[in-house]
Amino acid sequence: MIDVCKVIFFLFLVNGLPPIASVVFGDRYGLAIDGGSLWFDGRPIFGRHKTIRGIIAGVTGGTLVFYLLGVSWWVATIAALLAMIGDLASSFIKRRSTFASGEDVVVLDQIFEALFPLLFLNQYLELDLQQNVSILFLFIATAYWSSRFWIHLTRRPLPKKYPRSIRSSIRIREWRACHEPLARWQTWFNLTSFLSQQVFLTWFFKLTGLYSRGAKNALDIRIVEKTFSFKELPESFDGFRVMFLVDLHLDGLAGLERKAAGIVNKLDVDLCCVGGDFRMKTYGKSKECIKKLKNFMQSVQARSGILGVLGNHDCIEMLPECEEAGIIMLVNDSWPVEKDGARIWIMGVDDPHYYRLHDAEQAAQGISAGDFSIFLAHSPEAYTEAAAIKASLYLCGHTHGGQICWADGAPILTNSRAPRYTAVGEWKYQEMQGYTSRGLGPSSIPVRFNCPGEITIITLKKMYL
Repeated sequence: MIDVCKVIFFLFLVNGLPPIASVVFGDRYGLAIDGGSLWFDGRPIFGRHKTIRGIIAGVTGGTLVFYLLGVSWWVATIAALLAMIGDLASSFIKRRSTFASGEDVVVLDQIFEALFPLLFLNQYLELDLQQNVSILFLFIATAYWSSRFWIHLTRRPLPKKYPRSIRSSIRIREWRACHEPLARWQTWFNLTSFLSQQVFLTWFFKLTGLYSRGAKNALDIRIVEKTFSFKELPESFDGFRVMFLVDLHLDGLAGLERKAAGIVNKLDVDLCCVGGDFRMKTYGKSKECIKKLKNFMQSVQARSGILGVLGNHDCIEMLPECEEAGIIMLVNDSWPVEKDGARIWIMGVDDPHYYRLHDAEQAAQGISAGDFSIFLAHSPEAYTEAAAIKASLYLCGHTHGGQICWADGAPILTNSRAPRYTAVGEWKYQEMQGYTSRGLGPSSIPVRFNCPGEITIITLKKMYL
């Protein structure tokens, strides 16, 4: 019985480490093992959920517990590798069928990742037929229900009616972002970002004397005027002015709130859209940010109101407080703006970058085909979904235009999975026009180089045939 428990624990550890690694590292190091290549049937070989990072995590974990099985380290390594091969075999079979990538299929998902290593371990462990059958049965049953619980915690869809008063216990990522006890845990397991941005780059700028200059640059906020023309725009909205604010990070740089408020207070606009990332950090308390947000939003005067969405730095529990600041928050929802009997729509989706809870189809419910719509998202990474629902204009930020750019203004890094041409300024995808703002405030490090912050004023024009 002890040997049976040891083998089951080994199988659980090896096969459980890849999904745990995906939560810890997020998008980092998540290179698909098939490189996105297609099989002869035109479908993915394994799918995007099978990554090199997962293989390394599983094999490494299995090797480190070799003593538990009472075998040599290399035997444990081979057994762990066979479990990963078995998992890939299941994915390969599923891709040849009608099952979607990531969809649970009982037995098929578990059988090979347990059978392959078990057959190998039988050469080194004294297991009889009954023990082998028991291991397979217990592993398959327990692994299936564990997988269902894991999906419930990390990837379950939001309710059809996503209430604004919802608490962050809905999913692990939201809970982690909203609660202080795990703040340090998140920091250290976000080690790449922590070291590169808050340690190495911060000290680099300080030691080179560029830090104060970069902070001064970050307070150099520009007004950027843009005009977009559309055939489907109602005539009464010809000349309609939209102020677009994104990446505010109001609690990240002293003087930013006051400087920005002095600018927006003088602007005459019809509507204000806010693209998220209200706070500087991605975890912990948001009290200081909300205080600054409420003060800042008093300077915004927009005849048709203020609409906003959440960003990847924002906690779901900030929603009621954002609305107290005067922002109508859209979470996979839409809002009509009316003028002289005509109507346009603002569609707002949840963060498509980190939480990946955006749902363009839900946001578009109730909007008639041919209606003019502005698609508001934190990052450009929902551009294909927005184009699919025929959005007219896509407004986003998140990239900060690079924040630290080359002399010609080209971003060094974009921090976005979307194509690089969507990283800053005007762009177009299919029939949809788009604009990515450089953002109001800086992120992570409160500096900017060759990339000033911006407040965007967008004028909508009717295109006449």
